Amino acid sequence: MDTPLDILERYWNFSEFKHLQEEIIQSVLDNEDTLALLPTAGGKSICFQIPAILRKGICIVISPLVALMKDQVNSLNEKGIKAMAISSGISYGELDTLLDNCIYGDYKFLYLSPERLQQPIVQQRIEQMPVNLIAVDEAHCISQWGHDFRPSYKTIDKLRELHPSVNVIALTATAKPKVVKEIITELDFVSPKIFKGSFSRPNIGYHVIKTEDKEQKIVQILKKLIGPSIIYVRSRRNAENLSGYLENKGYKSSFFHGGLNSKEKDNRLDKFMQEKIEIMIATTAFGMGIDKSNIRSILHYNLPENLESYYQESGRAGRDGARSEAVIITNSNDEQHLKEQFLNSLPTVENTKLVYRKLCSFLYVAYGEGEQKTFNLNFNDFCTTYKLSASVVYNVLNLLDRSSIIKLEQHYINQTKLRFIVPNHVLFDYLGSNSERQLIIKSILRTYGGIMDSMLSVNLKTIAQKAGVSEDEIIKTLSTLKKDEIVDFENADTDTVITFLQPREDDKTINRISEIINQNIDLKKSQIDSVIHYIETSSVCRNIQLLEYFGERGATPCGICSVCLKKVKQPVEKNHKAIRNTIILSLESKPLSSRQIVEKTNLEEDEVLEMMQQLLEQEIIEITAANTYKIKYT
Repeated sequence: MDTPLDILERYWNFSEFKHLQEEIIQSVLDNEDTLALLPTAGGKSICFQIPAILRKGICIVISPLVALMKDQVNSLNEKGIKAMAISSGISYGELDTLLDNCIYGDYKFLYLSPERLQQPIVQQRIEQMPVNLIAVDEAHCISQWGHDFRPSYKTIDKLRELHPSVNVIALTATAKPKVVKEIITELDFVSPKIFKGSFSRPNIGYHVIKTEDKEQKIVQILKKLIGPSIIYVRSRRNAENLSGYLENKGYKSSFFHGGLNSKEKDNRLDKFMQEKIEIMIATTAFGMGIDKSNIRSILHYNLPENLESYYQESGRAGRDGARSEAVIITNSNDEQHLKEQFLNSLPTVENTKLVYRKLCSFLYVAYGEGEQKTFNLNFNDFCTTYKLSASVVYNVLNLLDRSSIIKLEQHYINQTKLRFIVPNHVLFDYLGSNSERQLIIKSILRTYGGIMDSMLSVNLKTIAQKAGVSEDEIIKTLSTLKKDEIVDFENADTDTVITFLQPREDDKTINRISEIINQNIDLKKSQIDSVIHYIETSSVCRNIQLLEYFGERGATPCGICSVCLKKVKQPVEKNHKAIRNTIILSLESKPLSSRQIVEKTNLEEDEVLEMMQQLLEQEIIEITAANTYKIKYT
């Protein structure tokens, strides 16, 4: 009879388990309800996959992340283990066939979203399956105090009704004590076995660096850190712009965001995995499920939304155990930007009711109707028609999606695609003979980096605003460019697909989730306060701060974070005269900006700024009209 270690060696080629894995697996095999709190890279999936393989029957895995479900299914299939994930976009007939395969086809794993579990046909077929284990991944989503609460997770206990004798394992990488308590209650655990690994990552040095010149600081950091790196940014434009900046500095970098099609994403991911790309500038979805152990640094260009997501994202560094760094780069405006982005546009009961009513009116959904009906929506047109804030609408629609009032098939991935297909010299020749199109073409090129290399999603409204023309004029020009074989251009007039899961009842619909909305506001405020506190606290080890946030007490200082390094660094008397002379010498040939002085002298930014202020006060240097510095001659 096979043991857990036999399965580990056969399918994963490991000869020993990571910390707590073996104990968790044994608890599951002993038919205990089990809660596993393991840090990022702690090997959570093995904790339910090995017991399920050892038992006869099929394991039902509930996960909110489509990409992660697909990654795990592909990985299992590559090992010769039969697994499937039922995703969106399939017909009733296809769903029927897939579920039958799970009953009769000797499958070991069925991955489902919690929303899919709510379908009657899914529940009926699961009742007929020989279920051997129920696994709930990302279990913190079940708690209204979790950082990614999904009300649909509260329906998972339906599986216990369908298979009351089957035990459950819940897994999460980020759960505070209040969240743990709610997970146990909601999943109806009886005398659960709880395993909590330390959240400490002793090989990661956590740093917070304050600067008003983030790009230059990133270059300074990357000069010191050798190896693959991910830089997280908040927007697609930041990803593209920062990638272009680093490429100009000689780095092998690229960008990754939701505007890329699947082929482009796969291509860039492959290059990063093979280290043909050293630095990936990406929005926060990148990295989830990626098995790359030697990432040496994770940089955050913007403040994270909460410490839970920061812990997960920074934890993608150093999975091989080697020394790695996690750096937040912040400036004086970031705190205000964080509040504006995540507090000012939060759904309230009032604006949720407003957006919901307007949405129903825009799509001509009558009161009492709309259930299970699907509509195409142009997000920008909807916001413009009713003069609604795009960020508020975006957040409200996501709330309605998480609350199972509507389903978003696509999350604002603009379907207008564009790529220039001619070399630079051909394009400039074309501009020379078609000057009337110069403004629009230049506006596009300056807005979308990489559009000469790959097909990108573009926002026609943004281009029209930059060029000072109408969207119709943009479409007309791009259609002409396509005809002249200058671009590939695919236009679509919708960017979101919405399915109503409940009939329209206006305020009654929203009143049912009003408590969730208000709790979400309180939670977001608390999370942002925690991020700001973490950034501003420079007297306590950063690793200790993170551990205490997750309820882990008694840790000792890590010795490698920015706070610890500052404490152990022996005070050295700055050689002000040497710094002064170095700066003056750098300015002898021509005026320079402070960034250029830092680059030329390799001095620290704060040293340069402090000395520049002294030299200005002493009237040794002066500021030029171009906002550079030069030596002042009398």
